[in-house]
Amino acid sequence: MKNTKMLVATIALFGAAVLAPLSAQAGTTGDTYPSKGVITYTPSTDPTDPVDPLKPVDPITPTNPDGEDPSEPGTAGPLSIDFASSFYFGEQTITSVTKTYNALPQAYKDKAGTDTTGPNFVQVTDNRGTEAGWTLKVTQDAQFKTTNIKAGTELEGAEITLDNGNVVTASHSTAPTGPTQIVLAPGAETLVMSAKATEGAGTYLFDWGTDQASAATSVSLEVPGSSTKYSDRYETNFTWVLSDVPGV
Repeated sequence: MKNTKMLVATIALFGAAVLAPLSAQAGTTGDTYPSKGVITYTPSTDPTDPVDPLKPVDPITPTNPDGEDPSEPGTAGPLSIDFASSFYFGEQTITSVTKTYNALPQAYKDKAGTDTTGPNFVQVTDNRGTEAGWTLKVTQDAQFKTTNIKAGTELEGAEITLDNGNVVTASHSTAPTGPTQIVLAPGAETLVMSAKATEGAGTYLFDWGTDQASAATSVSLEVPGSSTKYSDRYETNFTWVLSDVPGV
């Protein structure tokens, strides 16, 4: 009996020695509880300001060669045309020889307010939040025409070519694409840039030129020597159309 009691006592004491640390350890573990962080985005209907055609993270203020601000603001979002350059081919002397004239680069004030130039460009923003794709096209509405002398007389055979086309963006979505060269025909709609489904979310510029040097020669106007030229200002208009039809 003594041996039995001693054995029992020994087991009891040992058990207490083992259980005490386990109980203390369990008491320091603590409980856990999950919580969340949540943010919800909705499509933006605000216009998007133009950005630098060479540094697309920087905002700019475009200007025309005469120093005036462009008269047309960008369209409202969420799918918007934010800006499109006007093409100025300068003041030229009348000639009976076929000539090619380069458009002036796009003038603008950079984010520091400094006057500078860069490629002519068109800018599109897709803030729908769907990556559903889109298509941008342009039409030269009519041939260059006189504004005063024999108003409405065409500059016969004049042809605009847009070279060195390239997409510029700071967005991380897959970029849209467009042709490196566009030859405009008055009255004909021409593809400029398109994003397939799963592409084109964010802001994208289609530049004609990759730097200041190439910007000076990337938009050109060829005028046949045989066309009659009056001592007058000639003008044409362009219509840029952005649709929610995805590219192919």
